[in-house]
Amino acid sequence: MSPGGPLPPGHPLAVAVKPLVDAMGAELVTLADARGDDVVLSWEGEPVLAVRLPHLADSLDHILADLERRHGPLAQLGRKEKQTVVRLLEERGAFSVRHGVETVASALGVSRFTVYNYLNRENTARTGE
Repeated sequence: MSPGGPLPPGHPLAVAVKPLVDAMGAELVTLADARGDDVVLSWEGEPVLAVRLPHLADSLDHILADLERRHGPLAQLGRKEKQTVVRLLEERGAFSVRHGVETVASALGVSRFTVYNYLNRENTARTGE
């Protein structure tokens, strides 16, 4: 949490939302530090803190880092595990980010073509074509 605001770091709302904020790659900020695009959260009807959401490109890096913490080095995963990672990333919107396919391909140690094949395979399995 940013220093200098009236909200103590141990406020129940800050404690409650911190795991979600961290998982999103976002940041808790005081009202004094809040900007126009921050999300203000209220406690008992009073605004008490804000959440600064990450830029989409930063979100993809954060998601990839989280997947690496869970699964180990992504480039060392087997084909099936990489396909699972691509499916998870697609569900989270990773490929709507500019250069998303290239970023994911680099993290997985595969080509863009391979990522597109994984995506096509998943879409074909889903539609039954």
